[in-house]
Amino acid sequence: MSGYKSEIRDGMRIDWDVPIEMDDGVVLRCDVYRPIEEGNYPAILSYGPYAKWLHLADGYPAQWKVLSEKYPETLSGSSNKYQNWELADPEKWVPDGFACVRVDSRGAGRSPGYMEVWAPRETKDFYDCIEWTADQSWCNGKVGLNGISYYGMNQWIVATLQPPHLAAMCVWEGAADLYRDFSHHGGILCLFGDLWYRDTVTLRQHGRGERDWRSRINGEWSSGPETLTDEELNANRTDFGNDLLEHALVDDYWKARIPDFSKIKTPLLSAGNWGGVGLHPRGNVEGYVQSASEEKWLEMHGLDHFTHFYTDYGVALQKRFFGHFLKGEDTGWDKQPKVSLQVRHPGEKFVERAENEWPLARTEWTKYYLHSGTLSLKTNPQSNVRARPYDALGKGLIYLTPPLDEDKEITGPVAAKVYISSDTEDADIFLVLRVFDPDMREVTFQGSNDPHTPVGHGWLRASHRKLDPRKTLPYRPYHTHDEVQPLMPGEIYELDVEIWPTSIVVPAGHQIGLSVRGKDYVHPGFEQPPMPVTGRIYSGVGPFKHNHKKDRPLEVFGGKVSFHTGPDHPAHILLPIIPAK
Repeated sequence: MSGYKSEIRDGMRIDWDVPIEMDDGVVLRCDVYRPIEEGNYPAILSYGPYAKWLHLADGYPAQWKVLSEKYPETLSGSSNKYQNWELADPEKWVPDGFACVRVDSRGAGRSPGYMEVWAPRETKDFYDCIEWTADQSWCNGKVGLNGISYYGMNQWIVATLQPPHLAAMCVWEGAADLYRDFSHHGGILCLFGDLWYRDTVTLRQHGRGERDWRSRINGEWSSGPETLTDEELNANRTDFGNDLLEHALVDDYWKARIPDFSKIKTPLLSAGNWGGVGLHPRGNVEGYVQSASEEKWLEMHGLDHFTHFYTDYGVALQKRFFGHFLKGEDTGWDKQPKVSLQVRHPGEKFVERAENEWPLARTEWTKYYLHSGTLSLKTNPQSNVRARPYDALGKGLIYLTPPLDEDKEITGPVAAKVYISSDTEDADIFLVLRVFDPDMREVTFQGSNDPHTPVGHGWLRASHRKLDPRKTLPYRPYHTHDEVQPLMPGEIYELDVEIWPTSIVVPAGHQIGLSVRGKDYVHPGFEQPPMPVTGRIYSGVGPFKHNHKKDRPLEVFGGKVSFHTGPDHPAHILLPIIPAK
């Protein structure tokens, strides 16, 4: 390596802005944090767009405040000089004999080039960075991938290319299917993708120069030494929001960005968040279940999106995993349960429990039928025919169980079968799994991105109702999203709706509810800033909203929807009830 600055600081050797030349001549830049002593070390690699020289406290002050005030353990044992958004702190890894490699992705931070997130070109770059790292004199030839969110999502994709020196991957809260998990929930466009790209990614674009932060890590401009005009910056990146609008079905654009799990054979730790509905947990679970890796583990937790990656619990889990696969150490990982769940209880209480599989083998799959006359959920089907109309873009209906006689645990994937008719050619169905206490106050949780997150969410655009019979399971419908099948006004249609994996122990006396809506959930009376990612006001669904006017024109999605129940239309929700061990 040459043409970069290397220095010894804070007990580490740090190589700044090391060049990695791609096959098309573009030179990406990485930082390498490694032990001072000469030797061969395993590498923990991350590749992404958030600017490796931007300190977490500068780019994400609200999150930094949460970590420092609510979870001070996350900042202990480190000077915190090198903290970067959603990446491992090298001061906690290098002393244990790891090298930490941070690569600014093409077009971001210190790396020039055309910015196109999750594109095949970016995945090829990621592959080449893995192999470049393994070939360095200080590396033992084993590379592990680690990081949150984007730094996890792109792991699924690059792992399908099977880099020879990729020895382990830890996907921490990382969506896998960019269409179903991220951009189009049930076929409905989610606003988050465009919002995230404009408010986060483009602000880290290479060439912002003096308009970006001067790094507190090393004093240099975090997004490159030159300052380009707005026109130059726009010309050097894709219009991601427009891409999402243009690719409303699973076409070649998405097929190039959705991993073929059968090709993922790397040892895998998938760590998801129950409260991350709208982005990550579906991918963590589906990636774990579907990956061909012979050695794979699933961990599910709660709290904020970024918290447990930095807590002592999370760091210890990651180090045990990587110590085993990258260093061959006896970390006790051979005794790690295949599935580790932090089972959720009201009041932000979590109880850790070891399991052997997902879904749990002892699950009692229980149908709760929707009774429209009484707006109730019961285990027996409704005997009479009933149709309940509601505003197609409104709050809809809510169905409730009687108060529970005993505690009831719901842990696993959830599915619903509903029957609707519409007076237009389409309809969007929003299903919300909810819990209410004896005083009918809703029980919500600190979600990954919103302080009042309900138990579960599911979505389906009725014209996207087509199922893939090869992949559909009784508890997890799988829609092709490859064609639009318009509705005939007034005709009744059967819809299978996926509700994302969840966990909750519902106390005795509480009621389980299912909301059938035509718009996003809003926590009653709640409209205030949460712990923001984008500075927006959230109200129960975080930034994951679905109200784009071009995606949901009034002439198509307005009007009335009727919800049908009865002997010929046995609408129900399938709940994964877990008996006590």
